[in-house]
Amino acid sequence: MKSIALRAGFTPAIGLICLIFMLLSGCAEKKPEFRSIDLTGADYAKDFALPDVNGQTKTLADFKGKIPIVFFGFAQCPDVCPTTMAEIAEVKKSLGKDGEKVTAVFVTVDPERDTPQVLKAYMESFDPTFTALRGTPEQTAALAKAFKIYYKKVEGKTPTSYTIDHTAASFVYDTQGKLRLYTRYGMGAQALADDLKLLLK
Repeated sequence: MKSIALRAGFTPAIGLICLIFMLLSGCAEKKPEFRSIDLTGADYAKDFALPDVNGQTKTLADFKGKIPIVFFGFAQCPDVCPTTMAEIAEVKKSLGKDGEKVTAVFVTVDPERDTPQVLKAYMESFDPTFTALRGTPEQTAALAKAFKIYYKKVEGKTPTSYTIDHTAASFVYDTQGKLRLYTRYGMGAQALADDLKLLLK
C-alpha cells in the first residue's frame, strides 16, 4: 500500500527540491535595510564632470575607494547646506578609521557668488578634505537635470542679496562609484552613519 505522502502526490523528488530551495533561501544574502531611500540600480545621477576650486575637473572615478556624498547647495544658504555639511563631517569623525573613506562633494547652484575662494573657505570650515565643484550656469543646470535636482533663484532686495530654493537631499555612492542612497534633509547624523556602516560592510 502506498504511503500517505505518495498518495498525496508528495514524491521523494519533490521533497528534495523543497529541501534545496529552503537551503538556498537561507543562504541568500539579505538586502540591507537602509534608513535612506535605496536607489541601487537607478538610471540617473550616474556621474558628474565639473571643476573643483583649483580648476581640476572631477568625476566619480576620482573618488573610487571612497563613499562620496553629493549635495547641491550654495555657500550663503542659511540652514540646510551648513547643517548637511556639518552632519557629514560629524558622521565621518564618528566612523573612526572607516571615516577616512567618507567625503562630501558639494556642487554649488550659485556659481555667480560662489567663487573658488569662497567655496574653498566654506569647505574648510567643515572638513578640508571635502570637495567643492563649480561649473558654469549652463553646466550647473545640465547636471541638476541629470540628478533630478530642483533649484531656483529667489530675488532679494538688492541684486546680490538673492537666495536660492533647492532640493534638500544628498546622493550617496558606494566605493565602486555606484549610486546607492538618497538621503533627505533632517534624517540626522546617526541615521546616515548607520547607513554608511552598511555600505562599508
